[in-house]
Amino acid sequence: MERLFYFFYQYRAFFTFLALELFAAWLIVQNNQYQSTKFFNSSNKYAANIISTTQGIKEYFSLRNINAELAEENAQLRTKLEQRNQSLYTLEVREIEDEEIINRFSYVSAKVINNSVERFKNYITIDKGSQDGIKPGMAVISSAGAVGKVKSVSEHYSVLISLLNTDEYTSSVIKRTNHFGSVNWDGRDPLYSQLNFIPRHANPVVGDSVVTSGFNAVFPEGVLVGIIEEVSLGPEAQFYDLKVKLAQDFYKLAFVEVVKSNLLVEKDSLEQKTIGEPK
Repeated sequence: MERLFYFFYQYRAFFTFLALELFAAWLIVQNNQYQSTKFFNSSNKYAANIISTTQGIKEYFSLRNINAELAEENAQLRTKLEQRNQSLYTLEVREIEDEEIINRFSYVSAKVINNSVERFKNYITIDKGSQDGIKPGMAVISSAGAVGKVKSVSEHYSVLISLLNTDEYTSSVIKRTNHFGSVNWDGRDPLYSQLNFIPRHANPVVGDSVVTSGFNAVFPEGVLVGIIEEVSLGPEAQFYDLKVKLAQDFYKLAFVEVVKSNLLVEKDSLEQKTIGEPK
């Protein structure tokens, strides 16, 4: 502290000169309209730049929370949209009020914390688990389209089977023709998959949309899986070879929504009672 006082004492003439210069500049600005206008315009410009930069930094560091909030909002909106669609179906076709039908699906948003695309059997880890109502077998989608389904669950985390898994088959239909088959990844390009079991009389074309069929009561009907990009058919082949560009780019996957199928247990129970256990 003594050295600081000594420093100011040693350069007291300079500091006195500096103070007088600042005082003189202040007098000029205060008593001259032109100088006053220029000073305040310049100071406002620099202040605005500083505030803008500061706000940009704050917004950058808050993006994580913003994205999480948007994902949660999307899940809520998707649930309401599903309820609205089911309500319209109930009023127009069934003409009854059935809350269980209307609320057939609900959605839970989650953040992807681990994801692989380079293996033959790829998995995804999310930050929601059993305490959020997640169970094995539930479908998982994103804002772009189908993602996969839940494989295993702990209290706070879940591991998903990605569509980029050679063991995963997703029941799907060609939206234009309504012919159904199964989407299965061939283990090659993570941007593309294959649509199998489309018969030769179906006449698929490049650009056709492939969506979930809804037959298994896991995925909601009509979730986009991808777009047909290549069509080929051998002379004696019974089924087309269809290359599908996946709607979801798994390299960019950040947030997902887990689909709770509230009528799945009832459907499976009835099928087992009627048909028997699958062999």
